[in-house]
Amino acid sequence: MGRRWSIGCVALEITQRCNLDCTLCYLSDHSEAVQDLPLEAVFARIALIRAHYGPDTDVQVTGGDPTLRKREELVAIIRRVREAGMRPSLFTNGIKATRDLLEELCDAGLVDVAFHVDMTQERKGYNSEVELNAIRSEYLDRVRGLPLSVFFNTTVYDGNFHEIPHVVDFFVRNADAVQVASFQLQADTGRGTLRARRQPINIETVSALLRLGAGAEVNFDTPIAGHSDCNRYAMTLVANGRVHDLYGEDEALATILQATAGIQFDRQHRGRAVMALARRLAARPMATLRLLPWAARRAWAMRRDLIAARGRVHKLSFFIHNFMDAEHLACDRIDACVFMVATGDGPISMCLHNAKRDAFILKPVPLQAGGFWDPMTGNAIVDASAAAEPALTRKTARGRRRIEIDHARRAARQEVGP
Repeated sequence: MGRRWSIGCVALEITQRCNLDCTLCYLSDHSEAVQDLPLEAVFARIALIRAHYGPDTDVQVTGGDPTLRKREELVAIIRRVREAGMRPSLFTNGIKATRDLLEELCDAGLVDVAFHVDMTQERKGYNSEVELNAIRSEYLDRVRGLPLSVFFNTTVYDGNFHEIPHVVDFFVRNADAVQVASFQLQADTGRGTLRARRQPINIETVSALLRLGAGAEVNFDTPIAGHSDCNRYAMTLVANGRVHDLYGEDEALATILQATAGIQFDRQHRGRAVMALARRLAARPMATLRLLPWAARRAWAMRRDLIAARGRVHKLSFFIHNFMDAEHLACDRIDACVFMVATGDGPISMCLHNAKRDAFILKPVPLQAGGFWDPMTGNAIVDASAAAEPALTRKTARGRRRIEIDHARRAARQEVGP
């Protein structure tokens, strides 16, 4: 961060509603009761992101699940992000992300789609991460042929820790369609029913599982985005179904970063990205000369797979996100955060936002015409102090709170008797 981008990405939450109830949900107790933020407020946050971080910023259009927003509004939001000179990504569980919706969003300027699929979502009829590959395959079928870069997000938790190598294997086998595989470590935050990790789930153990699934010595320690306790990144090339680490040599990576600073590679069109890299290296012959031995070593290590694959090579990146528990936030990690959330007052650290979510989503929003928007009712009010108080019902409760309400109801019925 800072060499090519001013920030990793900024999450733009356009709804707090979701059509799943994940056991490790990062949303808050009151999220489901909050009305969708008015378009004028969403557009104002897009402008704030642009003012803070400039053009080419990656903006995660997320929620909740953003596909629950009115379709025309979702399209308008994607279009506004792209018109602001930034790159919009759709972060979704995929349930309502139909082919025709994705096509319309592409026309509006969508650059990436990130599907979240894992066992914390408790999708009916699926009993393992391997079985969930059927859903992952279905989602890939929806996006094939569209000018989209495809990500997959997987939460690593006690229940699927042992299956992570199988998930990695799926991404390797589908490296022609998957560009980024992101693994988010279990965190004790939000409204989910699962809390602290019981197994040693950390950057080291998860990176070891990713290497096992990839069948290669993938290096996660060369480029670091943000705080070293928060993120790890690795870039690999896949040829003939085999994974080859692209980084790992500090000097070569430093030369690449220096030579390509200022380039924003086109993630939608691989050919354009390659040409942009070629033009930049041609303009920097000394850097190219320094990289030739490194490139030769990489090509020689891949020679058999390159021949077998007839030169067809796919890039597959891995990302590890080690989110913090709500009760154990570290100031130095927050200060170095490169994954932010847009609020009405500007961007803040994603971990801090998740830990204090209600303080942000229940806050009345100033309107351009005067007055405030009430998050609980969706109505305009004159005075912010007149905003409705949040109240939990079984309809709006999720995770732990719904279980507590159900227990209370059963207890009340037992007291009344037949």
